[in-house]
Amino acid sequence: MNIRTASLKDYDAIYSIAVITWNHTYKEILSAEQFSYMMDMMYSQQAIEQQITVKNHRFLIAEDADGNALGFCSYETDNEPGKTKIHKLYVLPQTHGQGLGKCFVKKVESAAVSAGNNSIFLNVNRFNPAYYFYLKTGFKNNGEVNVEIGNGYLMEDYIMEKPL
Repeated sequence: MNIRTASLKDYDAIYSIAVITWNHTYKEILSAEQFSYMMDMMYSQQAIEQQITVKNHRFLIAEDADGNALGFCSYETDNEPGKTKIHKLYVLPQTHGQGLGKCFVKKVESAAVSAGNNSIFLNVNRFNPAYYFYLKTGFKNNGEVNVEIGNGYLMEDYIMEKPL
């Protein structure tokens, strides 16, 4: 497995992984309308381009030995003073339990330390089973937040943080 920096050229792989993982994770949590709205809001080509070029999100992509994309992660080292934010971390369902998510977290930790940050944090949907992955990886639950995202939709998240 290889984890490398992703670019706009990797959009199709990122989008494909997002569709597969979101269907796997959120089909029972979100309505079809909210699912569609959020996919467009966060994963359209324009949205990904803005995240990379304007918001300074860094994307990583994991590939197997044959170059097949297995997962991706995005993060931002200057979101809050002293903290790095993981915006996205998704791995294909068939790779769960193989350590790929932990590898992404370690890469982000390394980037955070290099940037002089002392913790990493993220929001995770309160009904997403990945919540337990984050607890096992050393994150602590620092509370809840409800984020209005437009169109009458709400993200109901836990705020997770891991000191470095």
